[in-house]
Amino acid sequence: MATSPTPLVFKVSRREPVLITPSEPTPHELKPLSDIDDQDGLRVQIPLILFYTYDPSMQRRDPVKVIKEALAKTLVFYYPFAGRLREGPKRKLLVECTGEGILFIEADADVTLEQFGDALYPPIPCLEELLFDVPGSSGMINCPLLLVQVTRLKCGGIVFAIRLNHTMSDGTGINQFLSAMCEMVHGAQTPSIQPVWERHVLNARNPPQVTCLHHEYDQLVDDTTDNVPLTKKTHRSFFFGPANISAIRGFAPLHLRHCSTFDVLTAFLWRCRTIALQPNPNDEMRMLCIVNARNRFNPPLPRGYYGNCIAYSVVRATAGEISRNSLGFTLELVRKAKANVTEEYMRSVADLLVIKGRPCYTMVRSYLVSDVTRAMFAEMNLGWGKPKYAGPAKGNVASFQIPYRTKKGEDGVLVTLCLPTPAMERFVKELDSTFKEQSNGGGNAKSPLSSL
Repeated sequence: MATSPTPLVFKVSRREPVLITPSEPTPHELKPLSDIDDQDGLRVQIPLILFYTYDPSMQRRDPVKVIKEALAKTLVFYYPFAGRLREGPKRKLLVECTGEGILFIEADADVTLEQFGDALYPPIPCLEELLFDVPGSSGMINCPLLLVQVTRLKCGGIVFAIRLNHTMSDGTGINQFLSAMCEMVHGAQTPSIQPVWERHVLNARNPPQVTCLHHEYDQLVDDTTDNVPLTKKTHRSFFFGPANISAIRGFAPLHLRHCSTFDVLTAFLWRCRTIALQPNPNDEMRMLCIVNARNRFNPPLPRGYYGNCIAYSVVRATAGEISRNSLGFTLELVRKAKANVTEEYMRSVADLLVIKGRPCYTMVRSYLVSDVTRAMFAEMNLGWGKPKYAGPAKGNVASFQIPYRTKKGEDGVLVTLCLPTPAMERFVKELDSTFKEQSNGGGNAKSPLSSL
């Protein structure tokens, strides 16, 4: 996916931020987060963005008014989002349900959706204009838990951007909140899926007992070649269409060609990324796979549970093993990472986090991958139809796999990647070389760089 020849620049006029409170009275209470929720790795803000085209049937409806009213109604059911985090003994996080509300920004931009061209993918151009960082709002403690900005475009389209305090919800959880908001837009009085708090189900046992290996929380010394500031890294997105994915499957052994698109793509990209980084052959490389563990429990967690229920399952191999072996080697490891996540594994994670003081997962020599192809952000209808793009606004630490449709109507997977600039150049060459080789062998897959 080639970047735009000239960066898109536009002006945004913003009203003063306001607080949206629940439209009805809600309980004032303290609700502890789970021992999965409040780990260091989730004490971050996550930006999501959705672009909508102009819909003549909505001409007389102001998107700002529509969305503000829907948010206020949704917060009645998801009232903890209108509260503020407090930190208790041993860094335990709790939500004080104060009803103070979430931050909301109304804005207008002198740009059309068409002017974004092919740039509706992470990193989103001028994101800081479409999701303004209100001074003093981005902390973990005593700050709003959601920030929403609705920007009207010159063409009549709109941009809906939201920033989430990740300790409150994972991708499934925020999807559930946004789905409820969309239902309110369309006249619902209650969400079709009732929210479930019950964070105690993912608390550590008493006494805690670590029964599984959790190398994802190893505290390692960062002596890697990719240990450079984000300002010196290149952020890019790559589109993999059906022909690309079919070609990658062709590199796998016959008994593994039935694997999921996520497994195949992750194994392939981990290998290409490792080659591009040029580490010492004896360096241990890691792949951390973010796994939604809701259905790994017996019985599964309640359908309406909107807290974090994810694991950072890790597998390891030396750089030499990854680069000299075929795709089947890394593919088996990816499958192993996902299979490792069981109910007992999640119980063990919660126990370890409490024992070790809620540490962050390690990113040393690590490739962190998140599958959002099933998050259903692309189904969010705010009254203006389905979005042209919906998903993560940027992909710094994690590499996201996002469902995507090109302007030519081709459906596939968009992958975000962040690498040191020289490594990104080598990564692109590795992709080009791989698909050129496949094409010379009779295949029809273009390089992901030129698939749009």
